[in-house]
Amino acid sequence: MPRTPVYFVSHGGPTTMYDKDHKVYSKLEAIGQEITQKVKPKAIVVFSAHWQAERPNTIEVNVSEQEPLLYDFYGFPKHYYLEKFPNRGSSELGQRVIQLLTEAGIKAVPEERGLDHGVFVPFKIMFAPDKNPLQIPIVQVSLFDNETDAAAHIRLGRAVEKLREENVQIIVSGMAVHNLRDLWATRASGQTMPYSISFDKAMKDAVETSPDAGRDQAVENLLKRPDARKAHPTFEHLLPIHVGVGAAGADTGKQLWTLPEGSMSWAQYRFGEVEA
Repeated sequence: MPRTPVYFVSHGGPTTMYDKDHKVYSKLEAIGQEITQKVKPKAIVVFSAHWQAERPNTIEVNVSEQEPLLYDFYGFPKHYYLEKFPNRGSSELGQRVIQLLTEAGIKAVPEERGLDHGVFVPFKIMFAPDKNPLQIPIVQVSLFDNETDAAAHIRLGRAVEKLREENVQIIVSGMAVHNLRDLWATRASGQTMPYSISFDKAMKDAVETSPDAGRDQAVENLLKRPDARKAHPTFEHLLPIHVGVGAAGADTGKQLWTLPEGSMSWAQYRFGEVEA
């Protein structure tokens, strides 16, 4: 059985699931169809920017069989908080993740938790129940509580790389550029910030670096760039790409599509190939 690829998706905010005219919508749909129709995994393990562990130096793993949606956003119309995304978890897979992390020397604990909007917003597009329903379990895994330790997140991804040989799909969900502080100003002006363009390009260059030519270090160095804190005032939306690089192992990374827009960038990546 070939190894499953690894995907990094830029998920946007809650409005993304309604904005069918935005260019990212069809891109997320295409990734979802590629997963269900070509990869055909038996389960999904997902890391989202919106779950940072509460315990220091510890990873939390959802082992719940039932995963309610977490409406972890504020100030939106009522119907946003009534959204549904049919899903189920897997205690067995959650325990397998804990086993792999423990074997890698990473402290991991079980948790009962729902799916946050970094998961259910892109998944409602990728795996729309009426178009491309997902009929396999989803297990969400946290990031570390430390938002500046890129190397730790690469090790986290590498610890679960073996799941790819077990027909488990790994998806990491964040944003290539994510600056909410400048969001309204850019919407009013229609301007795309220079850092959205420069950091988006730097991320592409780092991710597409050959694994044996220093890719790990290249993605770690993204946090040290002069434009890093403009592109990401906090790094939680960037760290999923480090998990993805770790899980990719020796597989190359490829930018599938990108759109620097305002104070954001919507880049989507895949590590590894998909059979035709």
